[in-house]
Amino acid sequence: MGKVICAGLGPGDPELMSVKSDRAIRGARHLAYFRKKGRAGQARRIVEGMLRDDVVEYAMEYPVTTELRFDSSEYRAQLVAFYEEWADRLEALARDHEVIVLCEGDPFFYGSFMHLHTRLQGRAEVEVLPAIPGMVGCWNALDTPFTWGDDVVTVLMGTLPEAELTDHMKRADALVVMKTGRNLPSVRRALAAAGKLEDAWLVERGTMPDQRVARLSDVADDDCPYFAIVLVHGQGRRPEAET
Repeated sequence: MGKVICAGLGPGDPELMSVKSDRAIRGARHLAYFRKKGRAGQARRIVEGMLRDDVVEYAMEYPVTTELRFDSSEYRAQLVAFYEEWADRLEALARDHEVIVLCEGDPFFYGSFMHLHTRLQGRAEVEVLPAIPGMVGCWNALDTPFTWGDDVVTVLMGTLPEAELTDHMKRADALVVMKTGRNLPSVRRALAAAGKLEDAWLVERGTMPDQRVARLSDVADDDCPYFAIVLVHGQGRRPEAET
């Protein structure tokens, strides 16, 4: 009997991947990964040069990404069918093979593999290899401590309604906003309403060779990819500031 192993890739730099994920990927005979149609896929790019010559690859191509609103019925229907199809395919493969599935960041932290994990329960043996979340790589790219003392970290999705974003941001100490992209205008307005816009940073492809770091106030609304992360540092208790 085979097995499905989801290998968390971490924030992007292959050297920040866990030893366990590295070993699983280098030994993989069957390798699956998510990607947008017509793209190489970020997960596949991260493992370039690591794979066996005889590996069999399975590109799991999303039927839709940002073309439709994520809360529309058509978007949900297409994604449900996509995950169900690939759960079936992975179950069939795992009857005879060990299949490695790549997942950027940590698989259980907003990772796409979660949708396959739930569908494979009771159908195949599944193991998840944890990893450094992408946001950790991004805040380290800023070379400044992200939290101090008793700061509370708030993680928000840019897809939330603007009023909800504003409400959460007002109560936040250290702040992470994921899934930005075309949601950047509402994220920017919410940050301004919360009094945090001037302290906000945008990090794109943190820890990767083409990493970009910029103050959010200097970034145009149409110059922000979906997976860029917005960060606001906490300003909690600092012993050296109290002496």
